[in-house]
This record gives sequence, structure tokens and C-alpha cells, in this order.
Amino acid sequence: MFADLGHFSKLSLRLGFTIVVYPCLVLAYMGEAAYLSKHREDLQSSFYKALPDRVFWPVLFIATLATAVGSQAIISATFSIISQCRALGCFPRIKVVHTSSHVHGQIYIPEVNWVLMSLCLAVTIGFRDTEMIGNAYGLAVILVMCVTTCLMFLVITTVWNRSAIFAALFTITFGSIELLYLSACLAKVPHGGWLPLLLSLVTLLVMSTWHYGTAKKQQYEVQNKVCLDHFLGLSSGIGLVRVPGVGFVYSSTTNGVPPMFAHFVTNFPAFHRVLVFVSLQTIAVPKVSPEERFLVGRIGSPANRLFRCVVRYGYKEGRWDHFNFENQLLLKVVEFLRHQNAGEKEEEGFSGSGDGDGGEKEAMSVIPATSTSSGGSCCQKNDVACEIDGGEEEGEEVKELMEEKEAGVSYMIGHTCVFAHESSSAVKKFAVNVVYGFLRRNSRRPAVVLGIPHTSLIEVGMAYRV
Repeated sequence: MFADLGHFSKLSLRLGFTIVVYPCLVLAYMGEAAYLSKHREDLQSSFYKALPDRVFWPVLFIATLATAVGSQAIISATFSIISQCRALGCFPRIKVVHTSSHVHGQIYIPEVNWVLMSLCLAVTIGFRDTEMIGNAYGLAVILVMCVTTCLMFLVITTVWNRSAIFAALFTITFGSIELLYLSACLAKVPHGGWLPLLLSLVTLLVMSTWHYGTAKKQQYEVQNKVCLDHFLGLSSGIGLVRVPGVGFVYSSTTNGVPPMFAHFVTNFPAFHRVLVFVSLQTIAVPKVSPEERFLVGRIGSPANRLFRCVVRYGYKEGRWDHFNFENQLLLKVVEFLRHQNAGEKEEEGFSGSGDGDGGEKEAMSVIPATSTSSGGSCCQKNDVACEIDGGEEEGEEVKELMEEKEAGVSYMIGHTCVFAHESSSAVKKFAVNVVYGFLRRNSRRPAVVLGIPHTSLIEVGMAYRV
């Protein structure tokens, strides 16, 4: 039911269960019970022996198809659970393909699909006994029932806003029955039931280690984030060189300067004359309209040529054409400058301090897909070439931006390695240095996830000691 909710509506599930599934189950069990009442010696294979000979092969064919449908439900449920774990930061970066623009839950994960296939082959070849496979499946089912009952306590109290007493009564009533089934299934652990326990333990270790390492990494970035005021003062104090071109610095934060870029500037005191901090955000809609995609703001004074842009995508969209994205982003910066100089800024309630402690604020503005201003600027959709008929200050700033764009565009992203402190315990060193490091190296690289072209990519290596 959990998996099907991601693929069908609630009404279709209710109709299908009440009109088709439930009546068929009742009729099948009634017929099997009637047969067993007169042929008790056929208990092990009562279903097929209860069938008339003329319908045996059609029923066997339908049962085979039902097995495929049942496995599809398990696969879909695995996709949904892992996708939610990844969104919560509890699973490594993997490729998630959304197969529908209407239903968010219709997804496909290639890596997980291959792992499931390998596990199915390993179980079939390793056990070579349907009884052991049945024991493993039976224990897994009863464990799922127990976990579902425990989660229902949270649903009743938090989602339905019912009293804790009512939730406790529900949990105790159904939980006591399921515990009886579980106690009976524990005898199957030595005979194949250990498999779901082992797989659950391995999955739990992977999820907990990834979540722990990611939390420590984010904590380090927050503690070592450079405020904008300090960065702007540093830029003028150490003699930074502004090289020609436009630089896109990718960061997950929407304020402050990421430690990766501060580390780069400290060791290599130079960056592009036009710098844009880009933050990509995925929201829970299939597609974002062009009028609401870009959120642009300026950092510091106009002489710094520093900007911040939050780009919002729907879960169905992707950055396949980096050249078009580059032109659109620079076009939005040009339109932001035109709006700002014309006094037509339309703030959207997004405002953040550079360091979170009252630093210089950045006003972010939604830049529509097309706009006209009193300045008389004219921009095409996929070309940043603009004719400026407005003021001299506006024209010079935009012309400089166009010149730097012609000089080249580079993309900068962090390539961080997380290590435990030397004084950390052996368990923490093993979890962070070995397990988390292995997961990080084998997960999808951020540059691949973001669709950044390799020819213009700059990866800044940095070690985090957590």
C-alpha cells in the first residue's frame, strides 16, 4: 500500500481493494477452507489441489504474473524509502529518475535496482531451498508489521492529533497480536530468518554512518563560514588579483562565504572579476516557471561585482544545457542591475545576513523571464547581448559584465574530505575515515549531480577535521 500510494491515487486504491482484491481474497480462502474441511491430508499444497484440473494451468499462469506484480510493489517501496532517506541526508548521493510530472512518488533508482537484482540472485543461488526463502520472507513481513504499528503511534498523535492514550491503546492491541506472531517466527532465524536481520543491520550502519558524517561536515561548514564583511575586508587587505572572466561558485548555503571559497582565496589570492555565488534548490513541484526560477541579489558595493543567485528547479527538471543555463543566469543578473538602478526592485521576503550576526544584508529579488524598464534595455532569451540606452552607470556595469562573459566562464565547487581528529576514539575514526570515506568516494560526485561541464570545472580540495 505504501508503494502504490506513490503511483496511484487514494480513490483508485480504495476502489481496487474493495471491489477486486478483497472479494477475490475472500473467495479464494473460502474455497481453500472448504477443500481442507474434507481433505485435511493436503495441508501443504491445498491451494493448487483444490483447483479443478481444467483451470490449473490458467491459474498457474496468473499466479506467476501475480508474483511479478508483488515483486514490483517491493521494488517501488524500496525506491520510495531510499529516496526519502536521501532527502533527509541519511543515504549517499544516488541518481533518482522521476518518471512522472504529475505524481512525485513515481521514481526509478538505477543503482538500487541493480543491487536488488544482485541480492535476489544471491539469495536464490545461495539458499536453493524454498523453505529457507519462505522463512526469511516471513520474518521480514512480521517485522514490517511491528514497525508499521509503532509508526502508527506517531501518525495518530502527530498527524491525526489524537490523544496519546488512544494511540497507546491502538499500539498495545495490535502490537500484542503481532508480538505473538514474531515470537513464533523467531524459531526461523537459524533456518534462513537471519538474512533480513543481516540486511537490515548493514543498511542501518550505512544510513547512520552517512548521516553522522554529513552532520559533522555541515557543522564544520557552519562554524567556519566566513561572514561577508570579513571577506570583503580581506579582499582589499591581501591584494587579491581579479582575473578576467565570470566565476560561478556553487554553495549549498544562501548567505555568507563557504569555507571552500575562503580556503581557495587564502591559498590562491585571485578570483574572477565577476563572481556569482550560485545555490541550486529543488522544490516539491514538477516544474518551476521561468518567472520564478531565479532569485538574484548583490553582495557588497557595485565595485565588488559580487552577486548571489538562488536557482530553483522542480523535481522533474534538470540542467542538461549548461550553455543555456549560463546565458540565462547572466541575463538575470543584467536584468537585476537594470531593476535595481531603475528603482523597481520587487523583494520577496528573502533576506539574510552575511554571517548570521547582523552582517551586511543581501536583498534578493525575483527576476521575471522578460522585463522592460525605463532604461530601454533589450535582451533576448538565450543571448546576453543587450543594448543599453539608459544611464551611463548602468551601461558601464552591464558592458563590463558582457566583456567578462566573453573572456570565459568557470565553475567552482568544493571537493572536501572529512577526517576524524587524531584525538578521536577508534570507533569514530573507523566510522568517519573508513566507512564514510568509502561511501563518499563511491557516491555520485556533486559535479555530476549538478551537471557541471568538466571543461570549465574547478574543484577546490579541502580537508575537514571533525
